[in-house]
Amino acid sequence: MLQLKIVSPERVEFEGEVLSVTVPGTLGRFEILENHAPIISSLEKGLVERQTPDGERTQIEVIGGFVEVQKNRVSICVELSEDSETETVK
Repeated sequence: MLQLKIVSPERVEFEGEVLSVTVPGTLGRFEILENHAPIISSLEKGLVERQTPDGERTQIEVIGGFVEVQKNRVSICVELSEDSETETVK
């Protein structure tokens, strides 16, 4: 299980346990799973998608930011587009 925290300049957008998170890395999208190798990466415009333990998938549109992964803790600092909303994916 991963501990995920997504923050924007305005507030904490999400904090909790997830099974996976997919981010729009500068060199391409990548998925972070439990026991992922430590990494720091810049993010570009795209969708950050997370899957919770109950199987629910949600995504939020970002225009950039950074992600850090270390010891099953994922910290994402993002800039959101003005009309960005968290959306459940079916």
